[in-house]
Amino acid sequence: DESMRSMLLELLERRYDTASTVFCTQYAKKDWHQRLGSGVHADAIMDRIVHNTVWVDTGSHNMREHSTMNQ
Repeated sequence: DESMRSMLLELLERRYDTASTVFCTQYAKKDWHQRLGSGVHADAIMDRIVHNTVWVDTGSHNMREHSTMNQ
C-alpha cells in the first residue's frame, strides 16, 4: 500500500550510496515495478534499486519444494 511504498522509498533514500540493501524475492525483476504500484513511488524506488546493483540469480530451484520432499 501507499504507506509501505513511502517507507521503502525513505529507507532506500537514506541508504543510497552509503550502505548496502539486500532484496530476496521470488518475483522476477520485470514484475517489480508493477508490484510496487506502477506509480511515481514505484519509479523512484526502482530507480534506487537498479543503479549500482549486483544481481545474484539462484536459478529456478524451489527450496521449499526440495525441503518438503526430503522429510
